[in-house]
Parts: sequence; C-alpha cells; structure tokens
Amino acid sequence: MGELGDVKPLSPRQRESALRKTTKDPLNQRARRESATAQTYRELNPLGGEFVEPVEPFDPIEFKRDGVQNGVYRNLRLGKYTVDARLDLHNHTVEMARSALYQFVRDCVEADVRCALITHGKGEGRKSPAMLKSCVNAWLPQLQEVLAFHSAQKQHGGLGATYILLRKSERKRQQNLEQHQRRSRP
Repeated sequence: MGELGDVKPLSPRQRESALRKTTKDPLNQRARRESATAQTYRELNPLGGEFVEPVEPFDPIEFKRDGVQNGVYRNLRLGKYTVDARLDLHNHTVEMARSALYQFVRDCVEADVRCALITHGKGEGRKSPAMLKSCVNAWLPQLQEVLAFHSAQKQHGGLGATYILLRKSERKRQQNLEQHQRRSRP
C-alpha cells in the first residue's frame, strides 16, 4: 500500500464532473461517431474479414460455387467469355478497394453483366506482397452474386487480374424462362 498511500477517493460530485468531461471530450465523441459510422458501413458493405489469408504474387486465385458446371468454369478460366465490365484497383487502399469491389459487383448484377474483370496487380516486389490480390480472393466468395472467379489469361492481365462470373439478375432469369417456354411449345 506504499505506492497508493496518498490516493484519496473522489467525492460523488468530482466523479460526476469527471464523467461529464469524458463524454464532452471531442476526441471521445469523434471515436464514438466513427465507430457508429463503421458499423453502418459494415451493414451496407458485408465484405469483412480482419485477417486475409495472404496469396503469393505468382499464385493463381480461383473459386467455384456448388452448382456451377465444370464446362462453364473451364470457359471462364480460359478467358472464353466476353468481358462486359472492368474494375482497376491499382493505387487503391484496402478500404477503397473493398468499397469499389462491392459497388462494382452490385452495379454489374444490376446491368446484367455476366462476366467481368478485376485488375488488382500481383503485388510483386513489395514488403507486403499481393495485398489487394489477397483481399479480392477473400472478399469475392462472400458475395452471393459471384458464382466463380479465376486468375485471368495473360492477354487480360494474367495473375494480376481476375475473371468473375456473376449470377443472372432476376430480370434476365425471367427472360430466359419465357424464351425457353416459347421454344418448347408446339
């Protein structure tokens, strides 16, 4: 008790005064506001994951949901589909890339884009290699609209870019259904 010998408890009035000061502290208010904003952002943008499994610069990235036909996936992997939209993440911070990727996928689905290309770079020759590539690899499977993705062919950016295959919009699905019903009628 030698070190705390001259410490006296605060009176109730002093405690109340100290509490009032901390809640009016501009830094404390800003921290609470940022925390609330971050929570809202997470609800709007579901891409999360504080820890992202690192991907090496020369490793391909790939993903395929159950139900995607092997032939469709092979054609995606070989770059045989027309790329209808492109997103370049070069010079983006991780947060900027997260936001851009999420919005890009939503816009693509809205515009009935089925195959898109994301250019993220290989991350070669940096102290933290392939950061955006690793993030893209972690984020895309979290989006239900993404059916499959694979590192691009050389002519589209190679290991520094990724093809993504997107789910059909409800409107496109309805059009296909109507078209096939017309064909099957005698």
